[in-house]
Amino acid sequence: MTTLTLGPTLAPTTAQPSRSLLRDIRIVMTRELRPVLRDPFSLLFGMIQPLVFLALFGPLLSGSMGATFGAGVWQWFVPSILVMTTLFGTSTTGANLLSEFQTGAHERMLVTPLSRSSLLIGRALKEMVPLFGQAVIVIAVMTPFAFDLQLGGAIVGLALLAVFGVGLGSFSYALAIAVRKQDWMFWVVQQTFLFPLMILSGMLLPLETGPEWMRIASKFNPLSYVVDAERTLFSGDVWSGAALWGLIAALVTAAVGLTVGIRAMLRSAN
Repeated sequence: MTTLTLGPTLAPTTAQPSRSLLRDIRIVMTRELRPVLRDPFSLLFGMIQPLVFLALFGPLLSGSMGATFGAGVWQWFVPSILVMTTLFGTSTTGANLLSEFQTGAHERMLVTPLSRSSLLIGRALKEMVPLFGQAVIVIAVMTPFAFDLQLGGAIVGLALLAVFGVGLGSFSYALAIAVRKQDWMFWVVQQTFLFPLMILSGMLLPLETGPEWMRIASKFNPLSYVVDAERTLFSGDVWSGAALWGLIAALVTAAVGLTVGIRAMLRSAN
């Protein structure tokens, strides 16, 4: 009987060493930033809304609430605009993921060695880069108009916004994954939650003059603590209780958002 020799048996190849999470996040973040760097006008276009609010709503606020705020109306309102910019920017990031579902780009990312967590965190962090740029422009524009910039508090405030923005962006991505087969639902849910959160945070008007039920509801709104913290930080009071509560609200939002978002990302291949 002739014995066929099939050659040496190939041992199973060991898996490549897993990439570190930080490296994967950097790779994803760099990939997502390239379109922004190629088209910097998108950053300038995103400035239209906050500048319109500053130019049109700010004087109305100054006229109607001037007796309450005195000369510090811009110290009260400019941090609100920065929070609003973060809120609008990060809550809509899931729309980009919906586009990737339609083109198949997300599926191609899933077959790479990148960790699923980095696909979420890198995308969420990417959104903070243009928001930081917009914040710098807003501060630069408003500084000549009696806005007193406290640099240390402003840096801490922007860092707190980054933490909060990552959590909110993670929720947005989780929503996009949940409704990817009915993408119109993304905007229904996003708009349904966005404006109540914004109004009940006291972002545009103080809630002290509102009805009691609104003041009670604001206590359960994490955004209200972030808004209060930003106003305190931009006034230079870094160690205040309001800043601490804002940090807690941002950390809780980030932790819950990342947990929900990462779980949704792990199931997004199904």
